[in-house]
Amino acid sequence: MLDHALARRLRDAGLRWRPRAGDRFVIETPGFDGDVFTLSDMTIEVHEYPTGTELGFNGTTEWALDSVAADDSLWLPREDQLRELLGPVFRGLARQVDTGSRPGSDSTTNPGGDPDISGDRDGGGFVYEVTTRPTRGDTDLRHRASVAEDAYAHALLAYIDASLRLDEVDVDVDDEVEAEAR
Repeated sequence: MLDHALARRLRDAGLRWRPRAGDRFVIETPGFDGDVFTLSDMTIEVHEYPTGTELGFNGTTEWALDSVAADDSLWLPREDQLRELLGPVFRGLARQVDTGSRPGSDSTTNPGGDPDISGDRDGGGFVYEVTTRPTRGDTDLRHRASVAEDAYAHALLAYIDASLRLDEVDVDVDDEVEAEAR
């Protein structure tokens, strides 16, 4: 399961959740520490209102919880969802024996990535490496973690960051073209 801190970083980077059956989430209010919920049409349903999305809890009177705003929840995307979000930049996932950190590997193959993420959680002696190739790039980037979902999340964070920077470059180029036209 995706590390909650990485899920927060994805949300803060701009990843938006459109709740669907099968999605996992946590409620970010006191009293729900460590509880992971799964959306299901039988127990937790999504209700769309003009004021926002509510997650309705059915048959939970013992919890005294009828519903919670989706904004008060943190989505924990699954591996398949993270892979789908990477779209055309995704090249592959490999499971490898963890031989320890390679000097400079995270800073050179995962620009902006966390230093030495290979030992961030118990991977049982293995690391997962997600390979991506940026849309306008000609070299592959590698994102490593001891849990596959975490490696995908690091890759998605890099993709979001690169997309934001590309938008800034496109705006600068468009401004220059407009300036030249005047």
